[in-house]
Amino acid sequence: MKLKRFSIKRLVLVMAAIAVCSVVAVLAINFMVQKTSEGFIYDADDVPQKEVALVLGAKVHENGRLSDMFRDRVDKAIGLYEAGKVDKILVSGDHGTEEYDEVNAAKDYLLQSGVSGADIFLDHAGFDTYDSVYRARDIFQAESMIIVTQRYHLPRALYIADKLGVDAVGVSADLHTYGGEDYRNFREEFAIVKAWLDVALKSKPKFLGEPIPISGEGFASWD
Repeated sequence: MKLKRFSIKRLVLVMAAIAVCSVVAVLAINFMVQKTSEGFIYDADDVPQKEVALVLGAKVHENGRLSDMFRDRVDKAIGLYEAGKVDKILVSGDHGTEEYDEVNAAKDYLLQSGVSGADIFLDHAGFDTYDSVYRARDIFQAESMIIVTQRYHLPRALYIADKLGVDAVGVSADLHTYGGEDYRNFREEFAIVKAWLDVALKSKPKFLGEPIPISGEGFASWD
């Protein structure tokens, strides 16, 4: 009986030590990723000119209407395009099924806002931030980019870009107040760990494919 109690106590101590180490690792990785982005997040007026605005996808409603967060990202990219900060806009998002399509919804919004179709590129396989940045580099052959997303998301995106050797800066698309901030920030801590693992393991995107150079016209990326 004493041996059994000792074994249980030892097991509890080992599990507690693992839990503490895990928390410390998550905090350390998050701190490192946050530090990597320092100096690379700009106001739209001050951001240096780059080749393309990479708009990271977000929720689209069933009727095709962009969620507030996604619309703000697209609106910010339009502002950068109109100000001459970028020549092209690359929308990267989830188009994994016919029923759910982030990129074409954004394309329609961009066209309605007066952006030339030739300057709109669509990445239908941007299923997460790592895939989006990787494919922007390898499929669309973007040499420099302004990543457009909400402020909480930028450190992770810029960390990935840095580790993939992409010349990238970020612009925040926080044009409104969004619900679910606490949950979003909590989830982001673990998304940052996943990004760190993707970089460390040199993961490949779910899909690659033939190049569609951003230096050309965007129609080749439309479906």
